[in-house]
This record gives sequence, structure tokens and C-alpha cells, in this order.
Amino acid sequence: MRMDQMYQEVILDHYKNPHGRGLREPFDAEVHHVNPTCGDEITLRVSVVDGAVADISYAGQGCSISQASTSVLFDQVVGLTVDDAMVALGSFNEMMGSRGKNEGDEDLIGDGVAFAGVSKYPARVKCALLGWMAFKDAVSQSVAEKTGA
Repeated sequence: MRMDQMYQEVILDHYKNPHGRGLREPFDAEVHHVNPTCGDEITLRVSVVDGAVADISYAGQGCSISQASTSVLFDQVVGLTVDDAMVALGSFNEMMGSRGKNEGDEDLIGDGVAFAGVSKYPARVKCALLGWMAFKDAVSQSVAEKTGA
């Protein structure tokens, strides 16, 4: 099996069997992000407890890339400290901006490496980043509220 085929199967598996899907309580912040170029959208909640990502929940609609990418996000950052989650987010963001030159760090982004091929298609990069950018926004709001910043 070719690597591209394996990665496509990983993306389809996350799309068909999403992890963390369904809005849950308690949460500290909720955000709604839309990709204006294709109409994909996501509502994402985050719960941060003692400086760690306790939970992410989401609901959304859109292509397999945007929904599967958010499922991968759930797997990778729940349980991490906020700082470590931001490192994973930075790694995924860097890979997605590389136009196929960065294969991603599996230790940091796990199944997120399956989206390395997507980074070659600028129109799809926003789809892959939709959930991750919503997460960044929600964590920023959560931390700001807790610290009074």
C-alpha cells in the first residue's frame, strides 16, 4: 500500500468515526469558525483545568478534511498542558504551510501527518486548519478569562 493511500484511509477513518465529536459540558470557551471559501464550519468548546486541556468537543459540517482534522486534533491535544498543545498546533500549522515540503512530526501531531499531502493544495489548507485555529481561539479565550488578561 502506498503512503498516500494509507493517509487517505486515516483521513476517511477519522471522518467516518470522529473522536471527540458532540458538544459537551463543562467548557470554558466556545467559538464558531467558518471557512468562507468552502462553507465548512465548526463550533468548538474547550475545557482547561490546571493548565491542561481537559476536553475538546465540537460539532460541525464540511468536507472530510476539515472534520477529520478536528478529530485528529482531539486525539493529539486532550490531556496535554496548554503549552504542549500550542507546540503541537504550531507543528501542524507549520506542516500545513509548507506546501508539501514538511512531512510533519508524528510524535507531536500523530495522525496529523496524514494531512501532509493536503498541504500541497492551498485551497484545502484552510479546511485542514479550521478546527486547529478554532482550538487556538478557544484556548486564548479560556486562558484570558482565567487570568483576567
